[in-house]
Amino acid sequence: MNDNHPRANGIKIGNEKLIRVTEMAARRLSSLLEKQGRPQGALRLAVIGGGCSGLQYKMDLVEGPAPRDILVQSFNVRIVVDPKSALFVSGSVLDFSDDLQKGGFKVTNPNAVAHCSCGESFAA
Repeated sequence: MNDNHPRANGIKIGNEKLIRVTEMAARRLSSLLEKQGRPQGALRLAVIGGGCSGLQYKMDLVEGPAPRDILVQSFNVRIVVDPKSALFVSGSVLDFSDDLQKGGFKVTNPNAVAHCSCGESFAA
């Protein structure tokens, strides 16, 4: 990934080419951040080693972006991704489902060449 993202206060500004957030995911994220008392917070999406397919997603609610992060704002919510993870999630969609068995935040990643049956890890 090149370093051609615009910057604001040292933070790279990304767009939906990096990750697109659905309206459902944005509503749920906004609600979670409000409940935690940090409406200006963000969802950190990271890719880490592990899982049966080699890589897995890690999501955490954070106060905001760290230096070198890429910040994507959509539907009035903020997603932050570190530069290494951005290589793996570029073009992905973050959605949310209320399904009782497989509900929660889900990443649909066009870069994944294999997935495990649980949907929690992938290979790129």
